[in-house]
Amino acid sequence: MSSKTPWSKQHKKITRGAPLSFSNSFAQPLTMRELVELTEARGDHALLDEFHLHALDYTPTGGSLDLRTTIAGFYGEQISADNILVFAGGQVALQTCACALLTRADHAIVFTPGYQSVQQAPVFADAEVTSIRLKAEHGWQIQIAEVKAAIRSNTRYLVINEPSNPAGSLMRPALQQQLVALAERHSLHIMSDEVYRHLEHDPRTRLPAMADIYARGISLCTMSKPWGACGVTIGWLALQDLKLKQQCIDVLYFGSACPARASELQSMMTLRASDAILSKNLAIIDRNMQLLDVFFERYAHFFQWVRPTAGAVAFVKFSGPMSAAELAIQLASAGISIKPAYVFTDPNDTNAVSAYRDYFRIGFGEACIPNVLAALQDFVEQHQQKWRA
Repeated sequence: MSSKTPWSKQHKKITRGAPLSFSNSFAQPLTMRELVELTEARGDHALLDEFHLHALDYTPTGGSLDLRTTIAGFYGEQISADNILVFAGGQVALQTCACALLTRADHAIVFTPGYQSVQQAPVFADAEVTSIRLKAEHGWQIQIAEVKAAIRSNTRYLVINEPSNPAGSLMRPALQQQLVALAERHSLHIMSDEVYRHLEHDPRTRLPAMADIYARGISLCTMSKPWGACGVTIGWLALQDLKLKQQCIDVLYFGSACPARASELQSMMTLRASDAILSKNLAIIDRNMQLLDVFFERYAHFFQWVRPTAGAVAFVKFSGPMSAAELAIQLASAGISIKPAYVFTDPNDTNAVSAYRDYFRIGFGEACIPNVLAALQDFVEQHQQKWRA
């Protein structure tokens, strides 16, 4: 299968029309009405007026100053509006940065399982790529010795995803410091996909943004995950390396150079209401996690997980008499959608495919999850006797 084939294509064919989704990876989306109400409640009438009256002009490549200033407020003193680059979504940011930094003479290190764009953006940049497998028995934590062993003389790029998708794990602060020190010794850029940052189940475990603590660090974020603003289609990079920022802008000249002004304004409305939105979404996640705890305890014979500590996703192992992909087909016929491991693993990596064949991802960031979980429980009840046999 070509690297240009979406790994999720098979999943979408199977689950098309399934009304109950355990597949979504975002937190509960707002309606535009709710967003307006939040904006009015804090008296931000100028922002609402601009949304209704703004001209349909081009925005600056890399985003307007007011949005970049708002985003910079979520980072430390090393990051100002000049260190923010806005894109029409996070996937565009991943590909743009890889193409700006890498050539076919370069080598990058990525980790699996993970979102395809995170793992394969360096492939699209023609770089050579080493993929390191993460393991449940290690709590889905990166092993620093494996990273050291993978570094070559031409390694330039290390791509991590913390908090993790699909596992919902979060690396220890000491491990983050070790990775930064290792990258610094080898002059590596670290692309840190931080799309679930701000959805730590315990806010005290939040890691510093990579862009804050490392001169060659790059932090990726998007409106989609913590804020549930998927349809706004805004993502960004925060980085101290202004030379790399300009290289990204040069690449953007050939891509989606200008984000929509309406999307920028919606993003500012959302980010300025961040405390209220994140509090609501974390409460939904907490309620759903409590229900999932009961489910996994009740059906421990068939399902195991490393309990997530951040985000709205988890990677679950199925111990029944079939693969997770086969389970997904049966669930889809019952109207329930899950994402098997093949959505997060290169199909050409036969060792990884074999290692993760029993795993699937669930998403639990939405208010509808209790109904979905009830349907899954009914399905298990109907099949568990046959599975045990």
